[in-house]
Amino acid sequence: MSELVLPGVYAPQDDTALLTEVLGDEPLRPGAQVLDVGTGSGALALAAARRGVEVTAVDVSRRAVWSTRLNAWLRRLPVRARRGNLFGPVHGQTFDLILANPPYVPAPAARHSPRGRARAWDAGRDGRELLDRICRDAPGLLRPGGVLLIVHSALSGPDPTLDLLRGAGLKAAVVRRRWIAFGPVLRARRDWLRERGLLDSGDDKEELVVIRAERPL
Repeated sequence: MSELVLPGVYAPQDDTALLTEVLGDEPLRPGAQVLDVGTGSGALALAAARRGVEVTAVDVSRRAVWSTRLNAWLRRLPVRARRGNLFGPVHGQTFDLILANPPYVPAPAARHSPRGRARAWDAGRDGRELLDRICRDAPGLLRPGGVLLIVHSALSGPDPTLDLLRGAGLKAAVVRRRWIAFGPVLRARRDWLRERGLLDSGDDKEELVVIRAERPL
């Protein structure tokens, strides 16, 4: 995880590393079509491109798109980076694999949408503002046998993710879990999360989960 990260772009962290591990276990044929949605600095897109597949990376942040393009150029990896909101830039396309590390941190209500780096983690009061959109829209972009890999915190609810994906006809399960120490964002929100019943008084770690969902052949 040594990518160059422009100011304001989400730097690869534990969730990126965990999803990269699961990506490494996923069988991919040469030339498979892969989408990395919410690419940030492009770490996941680059990891996929090293497997000899065709990668499209999408992010709403201009700086994230340029970070991804720069990192791909430095490593001579063929990654197409496009700017846009979730699946908008790839409308009408289908993929063998979709990777998603979306914003998933519950956030107190705010008058304005998150800006800057906060767009990479703030996801509404339940942490599911983008998760639900991905669960709704991603199944339609998967080819038969295609797979969605998505990472998020247990604070934002693995069960709703599984229910939505299964309701869309996918076979879905949690395939990896990992406990990590709170970072600065969760430390700053610890009292608010406790008030909402999402944390116990002694909690100082969060559980990350990776969910794998496959469209039947």
